[in-house]
Formats: sequence, C-alpha cells, structure tokens
Amino acid sequence: MKAEILTIGDELLRGEIVDSNKAVLSERLLRLDIETRFHTSVRDDPADMEDAFRRAAGRADVVLVSGGLGPTRDDLTTEVLGASFGRPLVLDPPSLAALRTFYASVGREMAPNNEKQAWFPEGAEVLPNPIGTAPGFMLAVGSVVFFSLPGVPRELVRMLDEQVLPRLAARRAPSEVVRARLLRTFGMGESNLDDVLKDIASSGDVTLGFRTAFPDNYLRPLARAKSAAEADAKLTHVCDAIRARLGVLVYGEGDETMERVAGALLRAQRKTIAVAESCTGGLLAEHITSVPGASEYFLGGVTAYANSAKEALLGIPRSLLEREGAVSEPVARKMAEQVRERFGADVGLSTTGISGPDGGTKDKPVGLVHLALADAAGTHADHFVFPVDRERHRALTVQLALDWVRRRMLGAPLDPPTILRRKK
Repeated sequence: MKAEILTIGDELLRGEIVDSNKAVLSERLLRLDIETRFHTSVRDDPADMEDAFRRAAGRADVVLVSGGLGPTRDDLTTEVLGASFGRPLVLDPPSLAALRTFYASVGREMAPNNEKQAWFPEGAEVLPNPIGTAPGFMLAVGSVVFFSLPGVPRELVRMLDEQVLPRLAARRAPSEVVRARLLRTFGMGESNLDDVLKDIASSGDVTLGFRTAFPDNYLRPLARAKSAAEADAKLTHVCDAIRARLGVLVYGEGDETMERVAGALLRAQRKTIAVAESCTGGLLAEHITSVPGASEYFLGGVTAYANSAKEALLGIPRSLLEREGAVSEPVARKMAEQVRERFGADVGLSTTGISGPDGGTKDKPVGLVHLALADAAGTHADHFVFPVDRERHRALTVQLALDWVRRRMLGAPLDPPTILRRKK
C-alpha cells in the first residue's frame, strides 16, 4: 500500500508556518507498515488542488489530505476534491446539528458560513471531529481512498488515531511488515556517523537513514520482513550493533530528548541540580523544566547576564570578573560552584560565552563559550568555539551542558563534541 501526504494552504508555501503535519502523518502510517511515497504541498488554488488530487489518485493507494476544511472563503478542500472526481456536495444533517450544538454550548451565534462545514462529496463517509468544528471525511475514488482532515495539529492527530488508522488497518492486507526506530545521537557529525557505521545495515532487508536535527543527528534503521516478530528481531539486532559501536553518543530513542534523558537519570539517582546562566539567558532552565516532573530534581536557576548580577546573585568576586572577564574558565567554575552551594544542589551547572553576532575580541572570539559542572567529585570545566549564529550557539551550548549531566550520571567521560571545531 503506497501513501501520499497532501497538505493544503497558502501559508505553507509562503513559509509562514512549519508543515509538521507531514511528519506526523507519515510516522503514524508507518506503524501500520504503510510507507509514504510522496509528500505534496499545494496552495489554496482550485486548479492546483485539482491537479494535486488527480496526481495522487494516479500513484497512491491511500491519500491523507490536511487543511482547507474551515468555514472561510479560502477553505476549498471539500468542494475541489468532490469536483475533481465528479462528486457533488450534499448536506449531512447530523454534522450541521453538531455545529449548531457546539456554538450554542459556548454561547456564540453560528455564522452562516460555518454551514459549509456540514457539506461533503457525495458518497463520502463523515469522520467526526471531537475537539473542533471541522469534521473530516473518507472518500473512495476507484481503488484509491482519500482521508481529508483538519490542518490544526491537535485535531488532526486525534482524528488520525481514532478515525483514520482503524479504517486503514481494516483495509490493510500486509504482505510485508515494516518496522523502524529513531536513535538520537549528539556529538558526532552526520558524515562521520555514516563512516563509523559503514558496515552496519549496508545491504539486505535492513536500511539505515541519517537526518540532522541541529544540534543532534538522528539514525533511522528500518527493517522489512514477512512477520512483525521477524522485523522486530532484525531491528533490535541492528540497533544493538549501532549502540555497541557508538556507545554513549547514542543518548535516546524515539521522543527521548536530552533533557528527558538527563532528568530521568537525575531522578533515578535522587540527585538535584541548579543552573547559573549567562549567554544562554535562561534557555537551559527552560529545557530542564519542559519535562513533566522536573521539580523532583531541579531546584532553581540564576540568569546572571550582567557582571553586577553575577556579583550580587552568585557572589562572584568583582576582582575575579575584572581580572579574568565574565567569559572565562575561572568565572564559569565559580558560577557552577556558587549556584550549587546556594541552592544546596548535588550538581551545579554554568554557561558563559559570546553568542554574537557582536562582542568578540581577538582573544575571545564570537562563538566562545565556557561551561562548568560542579558536584561532589569536583568541578569540570571546558571551553569551545562554536562558529554558528546566535540562536544555534545558545541551543548547542544548552545541549552540551545537558549532555554533561547525562554523562556524569552514567559515569562516562565528559568528552567534547566533534560536530564543530573547538578552541585550541
């Protein structure tokens, strides 16, 4: 079964929003062993939309359409999809009644144009939307089946799981099972990863894909077999081989972000952490606290951007700041040690650097960053030059700091990343 993902909207083509729906839809389809063969985006133009619908019908078995189901003049998916295959629109009274009930329940008068959301191509099966006003629908065109879903991500995901995937599973008669995993790595570039793993999954029914998601690199092993058990066994074998080869460079799998992994290790070892930030401006604390349950191990943080703040909030001696400068190893060490002591944490973590685009000197160029980690074993500090833009410099610094925490909890060396050159 071949699938095509078709997303609709001028805002996608103009780059106003990131089209995350394609990735979600493809990932969910793969769970049913359905591989997505085509990704298409099209603007809110009837001629372009009809062309995209007809192309999809000619090369795919299932087409998932996202967007264009709203009540406004530029929401054209329903009428254009129907017209593309000679299906006039018909009113679905239960959908209209549901719309009126919804607006009444929130104390609002339903605008006349909302009624268009209750009209569907003749022969379509309506797919209820439990958390939005736009129902979806399934339309069979010959041997091809179209599923039209709202573009709002949370509505799309809910309907996909509850309405679309069960119907596809019932239609699916698999002759081949496909299984895939996502391994997250940090610290080595994509080309080097490929070289290190060149003899793993190099042929046969298991393939290995590579994807950069700065500052990480993802590995996507995929296995094909006649049964789920056989595919899972092949996948486990290749994942074990990758982990054995890369060691601690593989930090997570699936949706395990660095902050989740580091946090889980802190929680498991009943350790606490506090952070002192300068160049990252609170971003490190934000990443840590984005994990539910972070209060079990995160005690707090200090964003001490100005020297006066470092002195007043962390007790960094003015003489040290004047002698070494804020971006220096002695200051980074002192920041980590002081925040650990002041919060009574097991681990103190600090960042100070020059994210740019200005502020650098010959001795301390833009991109320079100092990190320090203080715990009962002592204080570890290092410095790097990351020649990237301001946003990526801060993101990379945060990821490296969290990786230090992860490695410390694992008892692994705090090795520097090789993805970018380091100072000296």
